[in-house]
Amino acid sequence: MIPDFSIRPLHDLGPVLTLNTAHAAETSHLDEAALRALIDQAFLATAVTGPEGLAAFLIALDQDARYASPNFRWFQARYPRFVYVDRIVTAPAQRGRGLARALYEDLFARADAAGHGRIACEVNRVPPNPGSDAFHAALGFTEVGSAAIHDGAKTVRYLLRETAR
Repeated sequence: MIPDFSIRPLHDLGPVLTLNTAHAAETSHLDEAALRALIDQAFLATAVTGPEGLAAFLIALDQDARYASPNFRWFQARYPRFVYVDRIVTAPAQRGRGLARALYEDLFARADAAGHGRIACEVNRVPPNPGSDAFHAALGFTEVGSAAIHDGAKTVRYLLRETAR
C-alpha cells in the first residue's frame, strides 16, 4: 500500500456520503439509508484512509445482491457470476497516488479468492468521464455493451475484466 495510507472496511458513513455527494454526477446520489443498504449487501466495501481521513472508497456487489440499479441489472441479466463495482471515488486532493488502483487490486484478489472470474462496472459516456475511461482501460477492462439510462439523460459503457482465475 502507499505509505501513510491503509485499506480498511468502510464503516464511517459521514465522510463517504460527503465524498459521494461531491461526485454524484459520476456515480449517483446516496442518502444514508441507501448507503447503509449498499454496504449491508456488499461483496466488498472498503476505504483508503490516511493522515487526513477518508481518501477514497469502493463499494462492490456480487450477482446475488438485491439492487435496483439499471446498470447492475444489465450485468445480472447477462452473467451468472460477477462482482459489480457500484462506485469508486477518490478525493480530488488524493488523486494520482494510486489509491483507486490499490482498491481495485484488493478487489481483484478478493474476488479471485472467492471464485469470481469477472469484475464489472460502468463508466459514463454522456456526460463523458475520460479520466475513468483511461483508468479502467489501463486496468484491463474492455467494453461489453452500452445503454441510455434515466430516460436518456445518461449514457453508459459497460466494462468487464476477467480475473486471474
